[in-house]
Amino acid sequence: MSTAIAFDTLAFAKELETAGIPAAHAEAQAKAMAGAFQRVEESRMQELATKGDVREVELKLEAKIETAKVETIKWVVVTGIAILGGMAAINRLVPPPAPVYYQSPTQEMHQMPPVSASPTPPAPSAPSTTPTH
Repeated sequence: MSTAIAFDTLAFAKELETAGIPAAHAEAQAKAMAGAFQRVEESRMQELATKGDVREVELKLEAKIETAKVETIKWVVVTGIAILGGMAAINRLVPPPAPVYYQSPTQEMHQMPPVSASPTPPAPSAPSTTPTH
């Protein structure tokens, strides 16, 4: 993609001539200016990135991002395993206390045998009918 700077050397030389500069000098200055513009344009074009350059950088970045993703997943997995291992070790060294279950008072009342208002005396035992010898 080459876009040259539009520079009319003939018009430039004629303007210099009308300003009183000899024709040979005007033509030489016009050629020099055209050459300078050309070099500036070439220099500018070398600094621009082409579509191929952009695509190359894009592919490199995608590869680096994929590598970073894999590394991140590895670290997350390893860290999780380390945390679980640490928790298991702590659990073996310091076992948790036995669980205490809380029962609301209404649940306790349902599980207890009913209490009677007056205690009933035990029934008298019947005499034994078997003969004793």
